[in-house]
Amino acid sequence: MSRVYNFCAGPAALPEAVLRQAQSELLDWQGKGLSVMEMSHRGDDFTAIAAEAEQDLRDLLSIPKHYKVLFMQGGASQQFAQIPLNLLAEGDSADYIDTGIWSRKSIEEAQRFGPINVAASAKEHDYFAIPGQNEWNLSKDAAYVHYASNETIGGLQFDWIPQTGDTPLVVDMSSDILSKPLDVSQFGMIYAGAQKNIGPSGLVVGIIREDLLGRARASCPTMLNYKVAADNGSMYNTPPTFSWYLSGLVFKWLKQQGGLEAMAKTNYAKQALLYKTIDDSDFYSNPIALNARSWMNVPFRLADEKLDKAFLQGADERGLLNLKGHRSVGGMRASIYNAVSIEAVEALVAYMHTFEKEQA
Repeated sequence: MSRVYNFCAGPAALPEAVLRQAQSELLDWQGKGLSVMEMSHRGDDFTAIAAEAEQDLRDLLSIPKHYKVLFMQGGASQQFAQIPLNLLAEGDSADYIDTGIWSRKSIEEAQRFGPINVAASAKEHDYFAIPGQNEWNLSKDAAYVHYASNETIGGLQFDWIPQTGDTPLVVDMSSDILSKPLDVSQFGMIYAGAQKNIGPSGLVVGIIREDLLGRARASCPTMLNYKVAADNGSMYNTPPTFSWYLSGLVFKWLKQQGGLEAMAKTNYAKQALLYKTIDDSDFYSNPIALNARSWMNVPFRLADEKLDKAFLQGADERGLLNLKGHRSVGGMRASIYNAVSIEAVEALVAYMHTFEKEQA
């Protein structure tokens, strides 16, 4: 069986070595005679798996001791409600930054729970650039400042961390977590849906400063309360055990690759090659400002959208899958997360050159 090159935005490619290990352990995990999916989440075996996964993640991101790591059900979209339920007290307000579809969704959901100040928006730049912080209108008394570090659909990525003083900074890092080193201490909370750069869908990872726990409003459901999750090791109710286990294998794989510094070098090379191919061509284009281009999600358009179908068909025939852009923006999109190799990007670039020549 030959594996294809998968450029899906999520659920996304997983490292082949991880999949093969999971395959080998599927029926008989380490000689126990059963699958991880059949274990009690409170048994010694799974609690060891969970603890090891958390420690590996702490090692990769150098997470300080005064931060809790949560492995929760669902995805980042659920956090759009869970965050204000936990961090936005009745009568308080929060600041949000709008840089695209996902940050707008988080704003719309947060507005159900209290006043939201949209402190800055990329709308005036047609969502092709991120307003500098000197243009932001931050509140003095905001409960927190929220932003998305990488817009999966639009292809905008912050190449800087906002400075918010004593106001906790909360970030949706679903599509670029673990892609390069990060100073966790600059954030009050980091959260990420697993299905892009961590593991399978159905799991969301939260990294939260301890002093932000215990602030949930009275109406917050028990199962959505961060402190309850933290106090119970993310096992107050049954967690998504297989996703947690597989994510742990991904963390080990990242360590084996040399950690996040090594991944950053590889990811830089991948995005540089793809953007150079686009920029050197009159046939392909990407409208995003140079300092806001995503390393993980690269949208591009063909000179004639009538050729989109032929481009995608040819890509599929060559084993280059899931390049169709999001339905809301059209065009193409190559998601080049950690598990997408430089060889995959080289194969895509070679096809792009071939297709362009065929249209000449």
